Amino acid sequence: MSERTEKLKQFLEQSPDDCFLKHALALEYIKIGDDIAAKVLFEANLQHDPGYIATYYHLGKLLERIGAQNEAILIYERGMKAAKEAGDMHTYNELQGVYEDLVY
Repeated sequence: MSERTEKLKQFLEQSPDDCFLKHALALEYIKIGDDIAAKVLFEANLQHDPGYIATYYHLGKLLERIGAQNEAILIYERGMKAAKEAGDMHTYNELQGVYEDLVY
């Protein structure tokens, strides 16, 4: 594992509910091909804070990559709703784009 991964793990030990740290560590896991560990962290983020909008895009793309298209669609739909509620139209549009690419 990289030094960055180890640092993120150490920070998470101190702040286990920090969505940013979990998200960053999940992205590091994706880089090394550990989609399962990344998925666990992304899902933990959504359980802890469904308003952490960045997670929806990356989890959806991960689900697409592992062949779970129906799950990805649901994640994109939830993400679009959360982004709209947060007034984050940039993220909403990104999610809508990947959603439409997958559905249509």
